[in-house]
Amino acid sequence: MNLPADHPLVDGRTAASAVIRAYRGDRPETTPVWFMRQAGRSLPEYRELRVGTAMLDACLDPELSSEITLQPWRRHGVDAAIFFSDIVVPLKLAGVDVDIVPGRGPVLGAPIRTAADVAALAPLDPASLSPVTAGVARTVEQLGSTPLIGFAGAPFTLAAYLVEGGPSKDHLRARTLMHADPGTWAALMTWAADVTGAFLRAQILAGASAAQLFDSWAGSLSLADYTAHVAPYSRRAIAHVHDLGMPIVHFGVGTGELLGAMRDIGADVVGIDDRIPLDEGIRRLGGTVPVQGNINPALLAAPWPVLEAHVLDVIERGRAAPAHVVNLGHGVPPETDPDVLTRIVQLVHSAH
Repeated sequence: MNLPADHPLVDGRTAASAVIRAYRGDRPETTPVWFMRQAGRSLPEYRELRVGTAMLDACLDPELSSEITLQPWRRHGVDAAIFFSDIVVPLKLAGVDVDIVPGRGPVLGAPIRTAADVAALAPLDPASLSPVTAGVARTVEQLGSTPLIGFAGAPFTLAAYLVEGGPSKDHLRARTLMHADPGTWAALMTWAADVTGAFLRAQILAGASAAQLFDSWAGSLSLADYTAHVAPYSRRAIAHVHDLGMPIVHFGVGTGELLGAMRDIGADVVGIDDRIPLDEGIRRLGGTVPVQGNINPALLAAPWPVLEAHVLDVIERGRAAPAHVVNLGHGVPPETDPDVLTRIVQLVHSAH
């Protein structure tokens, strides 16, 4: 483990925390829980803080990104914080013309579709990551024994945004490029893997105790396409941090058919979305891999008895894995009542 001596995993602050123990396959006495997208739009204190600040500016302001990361930890009592940022931050820092348009998501000034477009992409200057490392360091200082999870977008999801020029329902242009021009595809995916890998490494060296790689759009791929054209680059992205020895979680949406292949890139933990039952996902992973998930976000607005029964069912199904970190099958919807999330945390912690 090549982490600094004052890193929370090395100096003892987070190594025995419930989340890190579970990620390492050691089932803690109390089941840990955190939520994807727990920081942000569902919290009134976040909305107040963000007034007048564009999303990417908030991500690159160490004071703001740190405060936003800490808000759900303070409010809900979750077992981990996840650094508030966006998967396109490293693209922006590498000079790509990208902005996050409210209500739409990341939009590029011009899509990247040709060999010349890809050749024009610049490598990421490590110095440009200083606002990220400052935000992480500031957050870790506050969290004490609670681990901070660093995160990054997987190369396919980044490439899909780059090729499409913005959000897309089917990622058809990206999937076409993969087959129509494999050389350009390989160059683009290599660039994306190195940029996102450097982003992840910077967060971990600054104090994050685990890493999560999000492949939000991998569910649009067949297993054959994923294995041949995507997995090698996801493996390359996390190769940037493998020597640091912290647990790596890999999560995608609609990836029930890809779970084994997603583990095989070198992940220690696999996140399972809500489209398949958690115990079925565990079975597909051979029952040997710690898992994260998979409360259905649609049930957060259901009557409490319905949601409570669902959460308890998820916990029960999770017993089939060596260890389980409760989470959602995707992110917190913006309209979620924050009190419901706090109540879920209390329920998970009291369930045995």
